[in-house]
Amino acid sequence: MTTKTRSAARRPDEPSVSPGGAPSSVTGAASGRYLSPWSRVARVLRLITVLVVLALLTVLGVFAVVGFPGPPTEEELLEEAGLTGRSVLRIGVRADQPGTGYYDETLREFVGFEIDIALMIASDLGFRRDQVEFYQIQSEDRARMQATTPTGEYITVDLVVSSYTITPEREAQESVSFSEPYLLTEQSVVTRRDHPPVEHLGDLRGERVCTITTSTSEGPAIEAGLDLYEQNLASACVAGLLDHTYDAFTTDAAIMAGFVAQYPDQLYHHDIGYDRVEAWGINTGGNEALRTLVNLYLYRSWSDPEDQRWEEAFEEHLAPLQPFNGEQQVAIGEQPKVDPVDVREWP
Repeated sequence: MTTKTRSAARRPDEPSVSPGGAPSSVTGAASGRYLSPWSRVARVLRLITVLVVLALLTVLGVFAVVGFPGPPTEEELLEEAGLTGRSVLRIGVRADQPGTGYYDETLREFVGFEIDIALMIASDLGFRRDQVEFYQIQSEDRARMQATTPTGEYITVDLVVSSYTITPEREAQESVSFSEPYLLTEQSVVTRRDHPPVEHLGDLRGERVCTITTSTSEGPAIEAGLDLYEQNLASACVAGLLDHTYDAFTTDAAIMAGFVAQYPDQLYHHDIGYDRVEAWGINTGGNEALRTLVNLYLYRSWSDPEDQRWEEAFEEHLAPLQPFNGEQQVAIGEQPKVDPVDVREWP
């Protein structure tokens, strides 16, 4: 039988004494644990400290989200770019360049490498294929974002994906804001097959050389002292070459490669050893939020091994042209590296 023992009765204000004679912290079952005044003060101070720290963290969190928002989200960029709620995306492209951008009369639609790249960006922006409208744009109108409708009327486009080489001079224009490059190629020369070999631009002095208006090929041709003629369309230079109006055509290799493949018995592509890289970018017309989005989607395409859309576009439209163009490389068969884009993934 268990016997419970009780201590001798004592006054409520009298501390209990342990067997060794020292006062015990226990004052009795009714009063709980005994705390000295200093212990109580320390406990209150600790509680106040915790509350102050929590309040500071809450304030800092509010500033981080509201006062100092950091990079924007994709949704905020779409809103800033003016695309939220839009049902149509207008894109200026080439209509006469087989391989890069071409209007196929049989299919009654635009086809080519740049068309596929434009559709890739449009899809990532949230537009279906039937919500994308392509319009032909000429070289001199790319900076102004002015394309033409089938009836010849001018229309402002949201994006220009039109063999547009990135240069500081172009970027300095108010209506030009280039994305990161989506294709790398180089300048070269095309002549009729009966023309002597061309190893550098100087070999064409005294001949009639055609190039595209406002193209980056103008400068090197002028520096080489060439007799230069300009056309708004690459197809016009090719037509002049075929009917002997011109002796040579100089511009980017990726532009001319499709024509050489189209007329393999009449045209010849010369590698002139020009080492300047022609990096093509998408013009967003000064819309910085849209440029950030385009760069974000180019980065994701480049960095994601499962995203094969760029590679599929190259294999379908540009790689088949290489056998017709001999030693002159059409374009580099890898998507150019794109740096990460800083967007906020949480509120």
